[in-house]
Amino acid sequence: MSAARQGVVDARRIVVKVGSSSLTTAAGGLDADRVDALVDVLAKARSGGEKEIVLVSSGAIAAGLSPLGLRRRPTDLARQQAAASVGQGLLVARYTASFARYGVRVGQVLLTTDDTSRRAHYRNAYRTLDQLLAMGALPVVNENDTVATDEIRFGDNDRLAALVAHLVRADLLVLLSDVDGLYDGDPSQPGTTRIDEVHGPEDIAHVSIGSAGKAGVGTGGMVTKVEAARIAAAAGIPVVLTSASQAADALAGRATGTLFHATGRRSADRLLWLQHASTPQGHLVLDDGAVRAVTERGSSLLAAGIAAVEGDFVAGDPVELRSAAGHAVARGLVNFDAKELPQLLGRSTRDLARELGPAYEREVVHRDDLVLLQG
Repeated sequence: MSAARQGVVDARRIVVKVGSSSLTTAAGGLDADRVDALVDVLAKARSGGEKEIVLVSSGAIAAGLSPLGLRRRPTDLARQQAAASVGQGLLVARYTASFARYGVRVGQVLLTTDDTSRRAHYRNAYRTLDQLLAMGALPVVNENDTVATDEIRFGDNDRLAALVAHLVRADLLVLLSDVDGLYDGDPSQPGTTRIDEVHGPEDIAHVSIGSAGKAGVGTGGMVTKVEAARIAAAAGIPVVLTSASQAADALAGRATGTLFHATGRRSADRLLWLQHASTPQGHLVLDDGAVRAVTERGSSLLAAGIAAVEGDFVAGDPVELRSAAGHAVARGLVNFDAKELPQLLGRSTRDLARELGPAYEREVVHRDDLVLLQG
């Protein structure tokens, strides 16, 4: 066993993500045998008490299709939410019954991007997941599809899984799908080869990655999985990408699937969520001095450095910070409503406090709620 795969074996806290196609029938409906097979693997992996597992599970919408008489996954958000409402209960009930065979308790955790980019909500999400694990339960995480809007959706559970791995400070992320790894071409075509290890983006720069899954009941494809692996690896978390049928081999450290090595350092803050899981509700145009202060000196954004405001947002919403040329330089959580900001632009906090009161003697975007964007 290679040293890298030994690291997989040594991982104590593991996030496992499984896609809809690995849990459901082609007609849309939970496949009890598939669910039980996955649970068998996960229960065995944690049976010694040395490993903790968080399961990020797709399948709620797909599970709700058949009971609602839907022949395929709907494209409109309202019917997706209706299917998720029916299917989420069926999904968790199936997991609860299956894990009960091993005496394992299941806890449902439904997240939206709003729960994880705001500071207080992020802390609450971490505490809940950490406490579930401390009490011996196995969290089953999914996006809260029934209430999420287009503007605040993760969009795919691969990215959600990468961010959950960061949130719970996992040692490993395992992405399970209907393909046994990343290939250097279409895996259905002869002559293609599975890529065993990825040390960085340059290793797969030549690879053309398709976008659609086989079964047609999920939202992701290889594109979302590779992006999720990149996010996790950049946060210091190694990733194994393989098929659900090879989950046991993956967790045992055997040479299956594709191993993405960690490329960055582990971080405990929530800014990864702000960067990858938030949708800006507007943008602020900064003058040159403010751009330098934010990007080079790590400063907060003050009203004095803002030249223009666009969008309709309220305090606490994510906004994009742009240069005068329109280049996005950062993203952050704003402390004022869009309608309040025009009267503050270009003015010092001291002047604002003297004229409008102490509530205005604060940053428009605090540096603790701000993440720089690459490129």
